[in-house]
Amino acid sequence: MASSSFHRLSSLLVFVGFLSLLRPCACYSRLFLNSSAGVLATSPAVATWYGSPGGAGSDGGACGFGDAVSKPPFSSLISAGGPSLYKSGKGCGACYQVSCTSNGACSGNPVTVVITDECPGGPCASDPVHFDLSGTAFGAMAKPGQADALRNVGSLQIQYSRVPCNYPGVNVAFKVDAGSNPSYFAAIIEFENGDGDLSAVDLQQVGSGSWIPLQQLWGALWKLNSGSPLQAPLSIRLTSGQSGKTLVATNVIPVGWQPGATYSSNVNY
Repeated sequence: MASSSFHRLSSLLVFVGFLSLLRPCACYSRLFLNSSAGVLATSPAVATWYGSPGGAGSDGGACGFGDAVSKPPFSSLISAGGPSLYKSGKGCGACYQVSCTSNGACSGNPVTVVITDECPGGPCASDPVHFDLSGTAFGAMAKPGQADALRNVGSLQIQYSRVPCNYPGVNVAFKVDAGSNPSYFAAIIEFENGDGDLSAVDLQQVGSGSWIPLQQLWGALWKLNSGSPLQAPLSIRLTSGQSGKTLVATNVIPVGWQPGATYSSNVNY
């Protein structure tokens, strides 16, 4: 009888011990699932800010977006980039998450910003990665009520990640340059979801089966000097900068298009 009771007790202890071995495995499994649920890898960078404390940097910028930088969907959450971010204008429109923990006023929460300007000299050129944020974006990294305290620091070590741009309910738009004419077409291209930046732009005239490449003039401005009047409506094909995905805005530039006008497409990435 005693032997039988001892056997049952031994079996129970072995079973309990087996369960205790399983528990850490369950914990590791949960940690693994959490870590793969969208946590972004970050890299170090330096951030400064420019313009007015609650403004949009230069309220324009080298990408050519003009006063759109202070309006939705940019909403002043923009940045000038050093050479590694601006990329001679090819980085215009790219989106990044930035955050800081290096100061007591930092919240540690990520803020999404768009490259809309160039920061060409000084620390912007010497730092491997430098964000010269708008006053609004710099302050957005702060804890509630401490935006001014954070801006007073001036320069911060931050963490950043490249992220897809996302403009809900907004389609790609083409702001025709004021210097355009029937034989010369140039436009600022804005609000691309996904990569946000472009590596190539092509134009197709009505009735033509061929695409004509545009040249990047500066920033987000692309141009075509055709030498003869272009036959509208014009379709424009975009190739995104990072993934190489293409998008066609069919007949987006209408007959009778005007220099200085903005034409919104019905497509986005």
